[in-house]
Amino acid sequence: MPLFAYKALNAQGSMTSGEFDAADRNEALRLLDRRGLQPVSLRESATAAAASVRKPNGKGKPEESSRAQAAKEDKIPDGPIKLKRQEVVLFTEELSDMLSAGLQLEPALKSMENRQELGNLKAVSFKIRQVVRDGVNFSVALKKASPSFGPLYCSLAAAGEASGALDTILKRQAHYLKTLAELQSRLVLAMIYPIFLIVAGIAVSIVFVTTLIPQLTALIASTPGGKVPLGAAILIAISVFLKKWWIVMLVAMIGAAIFFKAWKDNDANKPKWDRIKLNLPLVGPVITSRFYVQFLETMANLVGNGLPLLRALELSRDATYNRSLRVELDRVIEQVGDGRSFSKALIRSGAFPPLLIDMISVGEQTGKIDISLRRAAERYDKELDKDLQRIMALIMPTVLIIMACLIGTMAYLMITAIFQTISALH
Repeated sequence: MPLFAYKALNAQGSMTSGEFDAADRNEALRLLDRRGLQPVSLRESATAAAASVRKPNGKGKPEESSRAQAAKEDKIPDGPIKLKRQEVVLFTEELSDMLSAGLQLEPALKSMENRQELGNLKAVSFKIRQVVRDGVNFSVALKKASPSFGPLYCSLAAAGEASGALDTILKRQAHYLKTLAELQSRLVLAMIYPIFLIVAGIAVSIVFVTTLIPQLTALIASTPGGKVPLGAAILIAISVFLKKWWIVMLVAMIGAAIFFKAWKDNDANKPKWDRIKLNLPLVGPVITSRFYVQFLETMANLVGNGLPLLRALELSRDATYNRSLRVELDRVIEQVGDGRSFSKALIRSGAFPPLLIDMISVGEQTGKIDISLRRAAERYDKELDKDLQRIMALIMPTVLIIMACLIGTMAYLMITAIFQTISALH
């Protein structure tokens, strides 16, 4: 009987290890479960594997696969592994390509595990494959292997498993992640120049308020009949106030930021915060359009692969990150469950635009709802791209206008003070 070596967490949360005999891996896992242990690593012991090694007979070499497997597991770090965004994208693309080519999930993960250039992805693939091989769903294995996949990614993976379209779901998720990374890159590049202008403007304003304007007002005050301009007097008062209370204001701002984060992260306040985000200018329409695209694409994939409409709605709701929008989907699911058509349920919810409802209604009438959903997703994907381009186009002129107003105000006060000083000398 094989000898298995294990590392596991006991009920107190501490790590324990040891060896025991079991008929196979499944029986070994059952034995650990009976002992109340949560397995972290389980492998056939190298000493037991050595007993089953073939002796050389002049035609072949000894079998060392068990030892190689044990060595590989020793190199895998315990616990979840954090991945970079690019690694998540690469993992998703590689896996979706192999699944699309007809490879089953476990062989595909095994292939990624044996790749030389994937780095941390090899360890993540190994962990996922170990969990999947024990009969656990792929979406659950993702959560256990790495926190970098996130709840949205895992929910979409669960939807793909349920519909049999895991490869399609992963391919669209890879496209979404690449689009998000590209957007962040474009935003960083677009903000370099405005940030430089903002820093330069703040530095100039500080020099004006703390040095130039006080010197000029002192000169005016020492001139017979000189009068300090009202605007300059206000700026000087602000400067004195900031010099005296800047530490208190800094502490107050840090405290407010900590309080806001605590409030935002509280589970009871998350639905309210998600609702506020939907109403923010510029940002709200982007979040809403992104939801429409993701919701419609997921529904099209699920319904197109034969999943019942109600089950597809439930999985799409689980894949929705915004809790306020998830509440709206709960209402739609309730009404569809009561026998109403999909389009009428969307109308009664009041949270979906008429154009989207009309396109879905046409799909219901023609019996090709998956095609209508996919066309609606493409349409709102274009709308999302327009919203993003509009935001990017507004950043630069907005910053320039703010800087022009700030510097212009300072220059106006300086020139006014200079002219008043000259008039007083005459």
